[in-house]
Amino acid sequence: MNPLPEATQGAAISLSALMVQPPGLAPLTPAQQRFNALLARIEQLSGHIERLQTWSDRHRYAHIQALRESVQQAQTHRKSLLLFVHERLQTADFTDRQQRMARGLVRGLIDQLAASADPQVQALADLYVREEDTQEAAQEQAEAAQRLRERIEEALGQPLNKPKQYQTPEEMMQAGMRQWQQQQEADEARKSAKRAARKAQKDAQKKNAAAEKGEIPPEALRAADAQSAIRTIFRQLASALHPDREPDEQERLRKTGLMSEVNAAYEKNDLTTLLRLQMQVTQVNPQNAARMADDKLMAMSVLLKEQVVALEEDLDQLQNRLSRELCVPVLAQADEAAMTQSLQRLQADQRHITDSLEADLRRIQNDAALKRWLKEQWQLAKFQVQDRDDF
Repeated sequence: MNPLPEATQGAAISLSALMVQPPGLAPLTPAQQRFNALLARIEQLSGHIERLQTWSDRHRYAHIQALRESVQQAQTHRKSLLLFVHERLQTADFTDRQQRMARGLVRGLIDQLAASADPQVQALADLYVREEDTQEAAQEQAEAAQRLRERIEEALGQPLNKPKQYQTPEEMMQAGMRQWQQQQEADEARKSAKRAARKAQKDAQKKNAAAEKGEIPPEALRAADAQSAIRTIFRQLASALHPDREPDEQERLRKTGLMSEVNAAYEKNDLTTLLRLQMQVTQVNPQNAARMADDKLMAMSVLLKEQVVALEEDLDQLQNRLSRELCVPVLAQADEAAMTQSLQRLQADQRHITDSLEADLRRIQNDAALKRWLKEQWQLAKFQVQDRDDF
């Protein structure tokens, strides 16, 4: 076989070029349709992964850096608020109710600053963890948790398992989510078991029928044919690219690099990469697949299906990782501009939090303003608890 022209060798080959295109108006057979569909799915998944990675590379660093800076500034302001309110608790003329509001606010700030491991924050945390405060907070949490439990049980349609174990709304919500997920998993497990049982029954019937006729199961034949097909392509490429047969040094280096790609693809059963390399290296007409027997195409589809599954897993992991790192939903099907706007909104929200904390610090420098602010914060906290209970 003669090598293709240099322009063809260096050109990127799309998977669509590997699809079966029968001559004339002849319809595609089911095996040809399956082969083409798997190639299209692989090309789609590969494109999703490449686009998401490119989008992430373009925005990830700046986004995470902006969030980190805003969060650090917000934590600095929270610490200043904590120290200021604590100091005023020792000197200002507060009513009992105002003192309770101030202590509640201090505890909330301590919770938000707990991860900082700041010595001043830790000292105040030890100071404010008093039995009376703990009991008061626990009672409020227990009442909110009970209200939330009633709503969760109504949504689940069944009692919550061991509800007395959960004393806070957060624990109750997590327990409700776990039980809901268990319900979904149990339902899916039952459905999967039924599907598996039906499939096992059909497979057993096919095997029994084949055994009675002395036939080899078609699945085993397709798997064997798949390995045979990939070995054939590998041998053709190894023969065409053997570097020891090439006198030209530059060409020998090129073939050595291509052969490394061939070996890597062969080890991974990466049929699409081998087919691309076959088109790039040799004068193999991709439309020869149109003349390939259906059983051979079905065998090659076994390998393509494995690639689809692997790419789906890779895409799922990439979406989950980027969603965690960027703190916004990242999906391959989503519009890139919309995801970028989500990043910008998150940054703006975090800047707003920082600016609000800074404004609060400026506002509460006299006792009258501090008392009004404490009341506002107390009411805001109650509304937030009520909204969470309504959910």
